[in-house]
Amino acid sequence: MVSPSVEVVEKSDNRIVAKFNNIPRQYVNALRRLAISEVPTLAIDDVVILENSSVMHDEAVAHRLGLIPLRTDPGRFVMPHECDCGSTLGCAKCRVLLVLDAEATDKTKVVTSGEMVSEDEMVKPVSKDIPIVVLAPSQKLKFEAYARLGVGKQHAKWQPTSAAVVKDGKDESEIVLVIETNGALTAEEILKEATERLQSKIKNFKQVIGSLKIPKSA
Repeated sequence: MVSPSVEVVEKSDNRIVAKFNNIPRQYVNALRRLAISEVPTLAIDDVVILENSSVMHDEAVAHRLGLIPLRTDPGRFVMPHECDCGSTLGCAKCRVLLVLDAEATDKTKVVTSGEMVSEDEMVKPVSKDIPIVVLAPSQKLKFEAYARLGVGKQHAKWQPTSAAVVKDGKDESEIVLVIETNGALTAEEILKEATERLQSKIKNFKQVIGSLKIPKSA
């Protein structure tokens, strides 16, 4: 019997392609699903608008901010409900503050993600060119935004993947997994985190099965 194996056939920061040999398709698909829904990333989920004289409503600005991918350092932050700070505002272990203070003076100004200032050197928008709002002359936008960890099954803004696909390989025994990232994490980080979560679920399931009490026959 041929032993199972995994081979990375393509890898960059934004994309990874792994070939699985003699491994059931359902296990590879479990990795795909976990990569989409259970690998945590940072995203803005609380916005305090201090001034907004643009044509865009506060709610629309907040929605746009939530969809800006933020570079996330795996392991540095904890989920809000797991933090011991006990504060609704959070602390340095479970949230990051980003601020913006923009104004259009004598001509129209496009406010972009690169103008947000983060209190954490690492946590920044993956691109500085994502538009937030267009300000006409004399209009202003000022806010405080709080980013926290979350997972894709809570909201799409926490999904780290832009694509995650399982497909057949050249041979009958081959299954190929393709993961592309939005930049919050590298593709390799996503795959590693998904693998660790799958291992954890299998371990927990094994413990549950092992603790089952089989009733004595009458």
